[in-house]
Amino acid sequence: MNRTVLPRQHVSPACSERIDKQQTHNLVKLPRISEDATLERTDCCNQKLGKAKEEYKNHQAAISCHQIGKKGNLLRLTSYISDRFIQFIEDLVLRDAIRCIENFGVTPTISSSVCCSNGYTISTSWKPPQCGIGICENNRASYNTRELLVDTRSLIVHASHITAIVPSICYKGLTLPLYGIQYAWNLGMASFRYSFLCIRCAHDQVHRLVSRVRKTLRGSYDDIGWLQHAPGMPPVQDGTSRFLELLADIRDGEHTLPNSFVYLLIPGLFSNHGPLYFVATKKFFSKMGLACHIAKVHSEASVEHNALVLKQYIEEIYWGSGKPVMLLGHSKGGIDAAAALSLYWSNLKNKVAGLALVQSPYGGTPVASDMLREGQIGDKETRRIMELLICKVIKGDIRALEDLTYEKRKEFITKHELSLDIPLISFHSEARIAPGVLATMTQIAHAELPWLPLPKSDHSDTCLVSGRQVPVMIPISAAMAVCALHLQLRYGEKSDGLVTCRDAQVPGSVVVRPNMKLDHAWMVYSSKKKNPTEPDAREMCEALLTLLVELRNMKNGLEQPL
Repeated sequence: MNRTVLPRQHVSPACSERIDKQQTHNLVKLPRISEDATLERTDCCNQKLGKAKEEYKNHQAAISCHQIGKKGNLLRLTSYISDRFIQFIEDLVLRDAIRCIENFGVTPTISSSVCCSNGYTISTSWKPPQCGIGICENNRASYNTRELLVDTRSLIVHASHITAIVPSICYKGLTLPLYGIQYAWNLGMASFRYSFLCIRCAHDQVHRLVSRVRKTLRGSYDDIGWLQHAPGMPPVQDGTSRFLELLADIRDGEHTLPNSFVYLLIPGLFSNHGPLYFVATKKFFSKMGLACHIAKVHSEASVEHNALVLKQYIEEIYWGSGKPVMLLGHSKGGIDAAAALSLYWSNLKNKVAGLALVQSPYGGTPVASDMLREGQIGDKETRRIMELLICKVIKGDIRALEDLTYEKRKEFITKHELSLDIPLISFHSEARIAPGVLATMTQIAHAELPWLPLPKSDHSDTCLVSGRQVPVMIPISAAMAVCALHLQLRYGEKSDGLVTCRDAQVPGSVVVRPNMKLDHAWMVYSSKKKNPTEPDAREMCEALLTLLVELRNMKNGLEQPL
């Protein structure tokens, strides 16, 4: 049986020799039929064996050439990718260099060459336009002409292909330090910008702090007495001498207040927590047979809210009695009454006969402004404390205090003018700041103690009764003296402790400035120490209302002017 030996792919030389020996051994074992047949068979086997060896060698050569061709193609592809990458980096650097050179009026020419695997050399040159337009377009057009030149038919890779890439890599690698310089420059500029930003933020913070300190130290210095300098404000008239004459007549027993008016007393801020507010004055007027009332308003409410309440209260009194109403407001009560006349003058002009503002901060008060001024040190903390005291503890409205600041008073007076067709009186005084006033106590209320036995009022120590009233005394005069001293030392202004004399003067009114040391609470509360030779708050209120009646009569032409 004839056997054909076929060459195998990927056979090593050792395996080839082993195959040859095996085939020779097999041929030797063949039986000898005849000598001629044996020779023929041997020649045939030798021919077949030679052909097998030749095919095997050709196959091995083809395999080696194929492997060398693959390695050459891979090397060419790698060199092409590296060339394109380095060319891309070089283009970025050259673009920046061209921009810098154009600033000096130089037009550069850039040339490059690429050695291909098939022995061809492609040369490109690029000259950017003078105006710098179309650089990127021309560059892309020249680069797009290059194609992947790989000769897949070649099987042998020459060393020149490799050596042609090395100088290009070395040349183009020199552009990498430029990127390092650019990166270092950008990093330095970023650090400079960040440092400049930090310095600017620190400068702004210092500027804001200095501004807050200045605003805190300046306080209300520029706002006190602004009514005297405001344009268009009518002048005031002094009525102190006539007031003192009327006060002396009242102390002598001459009471001339007519019964043709209803006298309405309007309490000020925090009056709801002082049960004796205006109580002595009301009793004094009632004993003289005069119709007198204390307005029932929420003293811790805003000015506009109390203005509406007073408007309704005045209308009820007028329609109930048929008499015009004389208003006397103390502190914030005077502001509320003036706001009612300003906002509802068309409804009240025939129902109100006159208005007396007693120690009222018509222009504002530095005490409220210094506590609630925005932009000063601790402004938010101070506001939170005041909101806690007024809104949570006293159950009031923070706007009651805000409406007494200079900012709110300027806004309200500018928007709502007070009519001059009604008689106006503004009263202000100066508090005593002597050391002896610190021991003065003021009665603001009384407590009912039915279980406590106390002596009778006839100073009998043996007769005891139960169910007496115990006075509640607090040092209001001492607190007002401290506040008046503070305002005098800080702003150089005279005040009754809460309101400066210049802020209490209403434009177009008759101003009363008694030469007496009276604090802000003296007109509504009675002190423990009383001097019988000096007038009390009841007589002072009667004198003010008597002067207000005279002013009304003068406006109506019934009396001679002051």
